[in-house]
Amino acid sequence: MAKRDYYEVLGLQKGASKDDIKKAYRKLAIQYHPDKNPGNKDAEEKFKEATEAYEILSDDQKKAAYDQFGFAGVEGMSGGQDFSSAFHGFEDIFGDFSGIFDTFFGGSRRSSGGGSSGLRQGANLRYDIEIAFKDAVFGTKVEIQYSHSESCSSCKGTGATGGSGRKTCPTCQGSGQIRHNQGFFSVASTCPSCGGDGYIIEHPCKDCGGAGTQKKRQKIMVTIPAGVENGKRVVIPRQGDAGPNGGPPGDLYVFIQVKPHEYFERQDLDLYCAVPVSVTQAALGADIHVSTLDGKTIKVKIPPGIQNGQMLRIRDEGVPASGRRGSLYIKVMIQIPAKLSRRGRELLEELSRVEGENESPKPIPLSELAGR
Repeated sequence: MAKRDYYEVLGLQKGASKDDIKKAYRKLAIQYHPDKNPGNKDAEEKFKEATEAYEILSDDQKKAAYDQFGFAGVEGMSGGQDFSSAFHGFEDIFGDFSGIFDTFFGGSRRSSGGGSSGLRQGANLRYDIEIAFKDAVFGTKVEIQYSHSESCSSCKGTGATGGSGRKTCPTCQGSGQIRHNQGFFSVASTCPSCGGDGYIIEHPCKDCGGAGTQKKRQKIMVTIPAGVENGKRVVIPRQGDAGPNGGPPGDLYVFIQVKPHEYFERQDLDLYCAVPVSVTQAALGADIHVSTLDGKTIKVKIPPGIQNGQMLRIRDEGVPASGRRGSLYIKVMIQIPAKLSRRGRELLEELSRVEGENESPKPIPLSELAGR
């Protein structure tokens, strides 16, 4: 699709002044800015088209070349830039880019502390705890003690003494912001007199100093759900800091660290442990008794001829979560006796003769070792 004449794009006649070019571009940039037209490809193209036209016509050298030779005179000087580079023209006509959203969207970036924005929520807090491996698997309750800010009982969170109340800030007239012109637009900043609250307390509460909140320690019971993993968090609603001026409290985030267990490991909902068996148990098979994580004793059948490192799966003895439970995997470790009695040695020597020991073994293929 052929390019439109740059003057036509900006709605200007050839020979327009720099001020006219800036004004025309500013109007189109505000109209077609992508933040005002999310997902609108047509607006995005018009925004880029206007930016390209402004880039050429606002530069004296490029404008002269374009006026004399048209697009051929400015070939390679503009166009083809990625979308982010389209913002370069904004800095020229709008000055400080940080204030542009204030101009475009009627102050959508105003501080939440402004007097017209309502009560602010208090800060969220973090608390770190370490729990036992078993407690993480089966769940538990933990009592914690921590400091947080609560609404001042003397002034009921208002920060004012004896119901004296507060008055509208004379500097910002209650908006919580002050504005000053910068180029073509107005920049808003937090009011230095009221700190963005929009009001001033004439007689601050003596107990909280006008803050409306006081630091206190409290104890609460935290429920740790079964199956919680290391590094996860539990959110306790409304147990963070109280909001200023009677605002709602934030939340408490309890981050969980799980101590490693001496015998068990975990992968997702499955538990793993290793159990020793004797040479004869491995060769002949046996029934052994294994203690599970929750303290039960279960009977496990060792099949005859089991190999060292082989896994046995016990269903429904793993981690409980979401209405189901994982498995317990038992790794069989065959123990070779370090010392033999005379009779034991005689029996093993007889076994060697009967079974015929392989004195020239071949290496075991790596593919067979992978599953052990």
